[in-house]
Amino acid sequence: MARSQVEARLIGRRTVVAAVGAVGAAAALTACGGSGSDSPAGTAVEEPAGGSGAGGGDAGAVLAKTTDIPEGGGKVFADQGLVVTQPTAGRFKAFSSKCTHQGCAVKDVSNGTINCPCHNSMFDASDGSVKGGPAKQPLPAAAIKVEGDTITLA
Repeated sequence: MARSQVEARLIGRRTVVAAVGAVGAAAALTACGGSGSDSPAGTAVEEPAGGSGAGGGDAGAVLAKTTDIPEGGGKVFADQGLVVTQPTAGRFKAFSSKCTHQGCAVKDVSNGTINCPCHNSMFDASDGSVKGGPAKQPLPAAAIKVEGDTITLA
């Protein structure tokens, strides 16, 4: 193969690798930039940047009744890749259920934290921030909508 063909092939590969890296960085920044849902029950919730949030799924799909989410606790929806919390009465938040340390699924919500069983990272149930463990990044916010007593994907 001629030298110019080899250089062209290497430049093509470098361009692809750089583009993939840029897309990944943009996705990570978008996922970490969302504000979550901090609206009282019965109101629409603002959607984080990047579409349907961390969990994805079908917008409008029913996740749960508000009574299914304990005050001060939460519930993990493994199939949707979400964890929904109710930090205070009538306020619901949603986050990706994928731990930011090594991608394990979080297990539960207790004592005000979302808990990862793999390496014991803990995240604040009210804002997704890191409370302990090896994770350094907060859980990305996800979009939900609360109308009446129903929580749906936004």
